[in-house]
Amino acid sequence: MPSPMEGSEGGDGEVLLYEETEDDNVSPTDLSELLKEGTKESHDRAENTQFVKSFLKGQIKKELFKLATVALYFTYSALEEEMDRNKDNPVFAPLYFPLELHRKEALVKDLKYFYGEDWKEKIQCSEATQHYVDRIHHVGQHEPELLVAHAYTRYMGDLSGGQVLKKVAQRALKLPSTEEGIQFYVFDNVSNAQQFKQLYRARMNALDLDKNVKERIVEEANRAFRFNMQVFDELDKIGRSLTEEAQDGGFPVHDGKGDLRKCPYYADKQGKAGAGCPYHAAVALAKQPLVQLILAACLAVAAGAVAWYIM
Repeated sequence: MPSPMEGSEGGDGEVLLYEETEDDNVSPTDLSELLKEGTKESHDRAENTQFVKSFLKGQIKKELFKLATVALYFTYSALEEEMDRNKDNPVFAPLYFPLELHRKEALVKDLKYFYGEDWKEKIQCSEATQHYVDRIHHVGQHEPELLVAHAYTRYMGDLSGGQVLKKVAQRALKLPSTEEGIQFYVFDNVSNAQQFKQLYRARMNALDLDKNVKERIVEEANRAFRFNMQVFDELDKIGRSLTEEAQDGGFPVHDGKGDLRKCPYYADKQGKAGAGCPYHAAVALAKQPLVQLILAACLAVAAGAVAWYIM
């Protein structure tokens, strides 16, 4: 799933998830400036999707974060395949930085962390992500000059607001301080993100492109934003259907519905003979007359204490 400089907040404290320039040495006709001005509206809409707003507040479920990582894996696999295909093409070659930018291998590490060594058997490309992937492949194979738009939108965002998301995810999901699970956001070969972004923009501006091609790149960047928003919306819908997770990322709490044997705390699931589902055990205990009497007395005492406090 992408500040002004050094990547995190605008002047009013708003977190910016995508790249934004502040270079006084640019011309209004430079590609970096055209992209900045031409994608502002899309930029704002993407940052205000419900998924992103919830993420930034730390309201992200581990299962949903895993699915977002899966979406990124398929997206970057496509993007980097097409970048490799066009690494010698003059319309893209100056922006080919595999050592510094490529994310596929980092995402593989994250997927292994979340899903295990057999991660490939446990993931699949979602519908919204597949549309994004299909577009990237089309561009790489038929309109390689537009690949600039997809690379710019993704990588510059990752080096900017993506670094904020890294910290939020690590804290909210209680991920290891060793950065397991968030390798996607770690750019070991970029020692200074600010300087690298300036280099990248300078390379973009030096591309030999006419006005029409630049306009098409801006249009394609807006299209990339829309694809990202569609993935965010898809994740948001999935998130609303997920059961609440334990804070430590453990099993969901059983709600007492459905097959008891599917309860994650059930004896067979945990390998503990004789153990039962805590939910059903609690319900059974609460039905005992003596327990009901004790609970009623406790509630009466609690209500009296609250009434005294309010007065």
